[in-house]
Amino acid sequence: MKYTIGNLTLNVEEQGTGEPSLLFLHYWGGSLRTWNKVVERLQSSFRCIAYDMRGWGQSDAPENGYSISDLADEAASLIRVLGLTRFVLVGHSMGGKVAQLLASRRPAGLEGVVLVAPATPTPTRFSEEMREGQIHAYDSRETVLQAVQFLSARSPAPDVLEQIVEDSLRGSP
Repeated sequence: MKYTIGNLTLNVEEQGTGEPSLLFLHYWGGSLRTWNKVVERLQSSFRCIAYDMRGWGQSDAPENGYSISDLADEAASLIRVLGLTRFVLVGHSMGGKVAQLLASRRPAGLEGVVLVAPATPTPTRFSEEMREGQIHAYDSRETVLQAVQFLSARSPAPDVLEQIVEDSLRGSP
């Protein structure tokens, strides 16, 4: 389903029922599909909500505004639009950073935070070479595969790897 948050349209999928609701925040390069296998297991007990953050998947890309604060504001707005009264934030990597910032604001209804390999809550200083590598990690299939190899302890299943490549290449420039 599509929801308008500010001047952006976000792609959101909801499955299951139960409380608290689980709001899934994907990694930089991912999409709501990042959480498919997790949602499949949890939807019988929880209302599971995953969405494509701005510029990823099927959500709109802003002309500017990809700060962690922008992403946390967007998640908070989505929580209000969906009328979530009891929820847990579940964030992976960059989504973990967004979850930490949003949780620090103590939104009404927040019952917990689950962090999956979160990015650090404060900025990290990189060498110029590492910075360029991150900037160009999603330029091509080859660079995505290199990033996955660098970041993963083991290779994902072939279908998951293809999803990672597709999602990473679909992001807005």
